[in-house]
Amino acid sequence: MPRDLVVGNGSLQVMFDADYRLRDVYFPNLGKENHTVGHPCRFGVFVDGRLSWVDGPEWERQIGYEPDTLVTDVTLTHRGLGLVLHVRDAVDFHENVYVREIAVQNGSSQPRDLSLFFHQDFHLYGSEVGDTALYDPRLGAVLHYKGRRYLLANVATPAHAGVEDWAIGVKEFQGAEGTWRDAEDGLLARNAIAQGSVDSTIGLRVQVPAGDRVVCHYWLAAGQRFNDVRTINNVVLGKTPAALITRTRDFWMLWANKSPTDFQDLPAEVVSLYKRSLLTINALTDNLGGILAANDSDLLQFGRDTYSYIWPRDGARAAYALVRAGYIDLPRNFFRFCANILTEDGYLLHKYNPDGSLGSSWHPWLADNQPVVPIQEDETAIVLWALWQHFLRYHDVDFIRPLFRPFIVRAADFLEGYRAEDTGLPRPSWDLWEERWGVHTYTVAAVFGALTAAANFARAFGEHALAAKYLKAAGDLQQAAQDVLYSDAQRRFARTFDPGTKTLDLTIDASLEGVVAFEFFPVDHPMVTSTMEQVAQRLTVRTAVGGIARYAHDPFRRVTDDFERAPGNPWIPCTLWLAQYRIRAARSAADLRLALDILEWTARNARPSGLLPEQLDPLGREAVSVCPLSWSHAEFVIAVRDYMEQRSRLAPSTQ
Repeated sequence: MPRDLVVGNGSLQVMFDADYRLRDVYFPNLGKENHTVGHPCRFGVFVDGRLSWVDGPEWERQIGYEPDTLVTDVTLTHRGLGLVLHVRDAVDFHENVYVREIAVQNGSSQPRDLSLFFHQDFHLYGSEVGDTALYDPRLGAVLHYKGRRYLLANVATPAHAGVEDWAIGVKEFQGAEGTWRDAEDGLLARNAIAQGSVDSTIGLRVQVPAGDRVVCHYWLAAGQRFNDVRTINNVVLGKTPAALITRTRDFWMLWANKSPTDFQDLPAEVVSLYKRSLLTINALTDNLGGILAANDSDLLQFGRDTYSYIWPRDGARAAYALVRAGYIDLPRNFFRFCANILTEDGYLLHKYNPDGSLGSSWHPWLADNQPVVPIQEDETAIVLWALWQHFLRYHDVDFIRPLFRPFIVRAADFLEGYRAEDTGLPRPSWDLWEERWGVHTYTVAAVFGALTAAANFARAFGEHALAAKYLKAAGDLQQAAQDVLYSDAQRRFARTFDPGTKTLDLTIDASLEGVVAFEFFPVDHPMVTSTMEQVAQRLTVRTAVGGIARYAHDPFRRVTDDFERAPGNPWIPCTLWLAQYRIRAARSAADLRLALDILEWTARNARPSGLLPEQLDPLGREAVSVCPLSWSHAEFVIAVRDYMEQRSRLAPSTQ
């Protein structure tokens, strides 16, 4: 199930699914330790002698965000009970505390006594073994801890702050389902402590006058020591939970609107998704600089691994999107992160954890009994290319200077040297889809962009011999691409060249847009236009959903075998690549209409909360695979910036 809400501050992240179940709690690094491992933490109401959890079918749920913020706007309606809950969720932008505000609206003509129940199903460090949960009378709160991980849960009503009803016990052991079962009669057992595989439930009693509402709060503080959560708890009590939500809302509104932007003729829903995309990229950025691909833990059910890693490629596109939108600090942190993980030989590996350690991989170091470098070479290249885009905008010499030799020159020397003598093309590596070993047009285009960027850096720093070396290598790649990668018979670039058999894989692939993205050839070059028009014609999903597939007969999470109508599932990034091509190829304002159609299509196919998945079900507009995906949001931001700039060029002001 996709994640429809994500709130965080770079150290603490909380995520909800479509049924408004709290499913993921990451701390102190995003994507590294998930302290729920996807297990739901329930939220319910006991009234009129019965308990109802808000994820049940009897509840109507409207899930979204307050505009331009990372503060949620959730409405939960139970017509049978005559209750409406207006909920706001936020992770404070400064303190590591998640705060939930619940406004309980009583639709009855009679005053009512009710209890709100909050269930905590934690697996600290990602495991249920050896946890402790306890009620701490000094704090009036429930505390979960193990090692250097502490999570403190507390509540407040207008009349009282502190936990008065609680249940602490064993779960997932000898048939025990958990303390949430203890809430079904409206009474909690108040066991003081439990260890091992444990959970907790806390209750909050309120009286709501007839036709009126009462506002209550719940919060969850995260720390690495007991004193951390005790201090945060005191901050919440001193400033009030409502004040923390308000200041967090104001901060995000300021961040999302930091620069005046002329959105020209873009529809309101596109502008809204643009800002939501920037906020989502921020929410998926760890304070150590890594930009996570996605933190949807439901993928654990299928492959026992997640998307909670930093792929240098995805992160670089997200950093580039932020640069285009006028942000400087988050991209700087990302580039420093990449500089720190670059190998001594000058390349980046498959993927990384947010603390900079190497992530899991399925790329072998041995092929045909010969040692190989198991990289996706485009990942190294795109980071270097994006760094130049950053410098072009900000000219921040003092930031670039310490990166010049240890990162820029080292990476560029690797890219320049990692080429075959017979063709001049890069040596084989894995493609961006992580499925094929060979020499890929997308990779070659990215390496060209990186070498051009490196030449520009070298020239700027007075290293003219280096600049000449990199420019020559870039020119050699262009010539080799025309000689080897382009098929005159098919009038398009090949997806992959196999240097062993000297054959071309001519499968239509959306990644061929790389020849446009990295300016490998001019956008109006006949080889480019012919290739991209074939991508558009052959990869369009011809169902009511629409969009562009990754490539013909894509098997990944395939929904239908009707490849005539659906060459594969429509991918958000691939569809937005076509928009970016249409924008660059436009020669009049009217030409931009095709690209605007894609921007509007993306907005229509976002989740109700505005989050974008990786791909869609071609038969039903459901999210397929993870959601939200930072790559999808990044490509949307890039496409919108491309559109606005091209619109200005094609329709200049008459003032």
